[in-house]
Amino acid sequence: MITRKWVAAGACGLLVTLAAGLFPASAVAGEPVAKEAPKVELVLDVSGSMRAQDIDGQSRMSAAKQAFNEVLDAVPDEVRLGIRTLGANYPGDDKNLGCKDTKQLYPVGPLNRTEAKTAVATLAPTGWTPIGPALLGAADDLKGGDATRRIVLITDGEDTCAPLDPCEVARDIAAKGIHLVIDTLGLVPDAKTRNQLICIAEATGGTYTSVQHTAELSGRVRQLVDRAATPVVNPVATEGAKQCEGAPELKPGLYSDRETFGEHRWYRVGVKPGQELRASVSIGSDRAVNNDYGILLRATTRSGREIVRGQEAGDGRTDLISSGLRYPKRAASGDEDEQQPETVCLQISNSFSAPPSVKTTPGMPVELTIDVVDGPDEASDAAAFGLGRGWWLLGVLVLTGFLAGLVWGWVSRWRIAVWRTN
Repeated sequence: MITRKWVAAGACGLLVTLAAGLFPASAVAGEPVAKEAPKVELVLDVSGSMRAQDIDGQSRMSAAKQAFNEVLDAVPDEVRLGIRTLGANYPGDDKNLGCKDTKQLYPVGPLNRTEAKTAVATLAPTGWTPIGPALLGAADDLKGGDATRRIVLITDGEDTCAPLDPCEVARDIAAKGIHLVIDTLGLVPDAKTRNQLICIAEATGGTYTSVQHTAELSGRVRQLVDRAATPVVNPVATEGAKQCEGAPELKPGLYSDRETFGEHRWYRVGVKPGQELRASVSIGSDRAVNNDYGILLRATTRSGREIVRGQEAGDGRTDLISSGLRYPKRAASGDEDEQQPETVCLQISNSFSAPPSVKTTPGMPVELTIDVVDGPDEASDAAAFGLGRGWWLLGVLVLTGFLAGLVWGWVSRWRIAVWRTN
């Protein structure tokens, strides 16, 4: 039985690397998808607080414009880039109007650097900070197609348009399963702004960066744009069954699914003699959930006998929980019947729960990584002894305990005999 965190993390990292580098160019699950040019939208805060002069002796707005000019000069030709603003047009005190103040400044598409720079140069710090509406608008700007999509949000303050919580907006975007990542950058952020931007980024698998200098802003935005241009492994959507019979048969690759609270989902994988199945699963809590939860990844035979399991528990401090397992199938002796692949049933279960006010649909995002490699043959690998199988491990523990008891009993009798003699 293997339930250690390093197994889940190591298996996931190794399998993703293998999926990205080793799979053939045919339609294999999880292969890099380069059908369309990647899309990026930069979302810039132009609210009144951007007038503050605390970045390298200039205003935050001036630092942002300088960084944008440098970024626009370095955008890769294959990237389709757009720019959206928030708080750039309405200077008044009407919250209803201020919270609608978000506009696409430059459309997502082939970049004309001169036009984009001219549009940015006209911006002046003006109004409110409607982060939630801006994220919704940016997601709409990037919708459609199978391209890599990324939103880069640059702001110096928290959202001023509650009750539309931008963190919940980000979770709703993630719940749609459109694989859109939001990265956030905070300009000289306070604690509340930092916490909100971290929440937005984590909800979609993005990153958060605190920025104190112009060079940091320029370098980080360029890095994120370049990252969007790099082909990535896109999960293939699948749908698990309620039992092993009739479950989808998965090949090595990366898969995505959705699972409601307390649900069990089944998948099947074929494993030949002499091969080892490596599987890992991650479930994202893309909405508010109760503390104390767990996930279970179980491999069984078609008859229901458990082979090995991986499990992990959480306490509400992370938006992602992962586990993994390994199952080495010993090589066949030569009998033709023994050469046939074994159907391994994989079960994914969770123990998430949520307050009554939280929606349970759609289910939480599940990412499943499957790989089948040559089985281990090194003595240093515990799986080479079959310790990846639960029954073997249980047998070893029982035998070890029995032998330890015999030795301890013998030592005790010897000590008593010596004590009586003396």
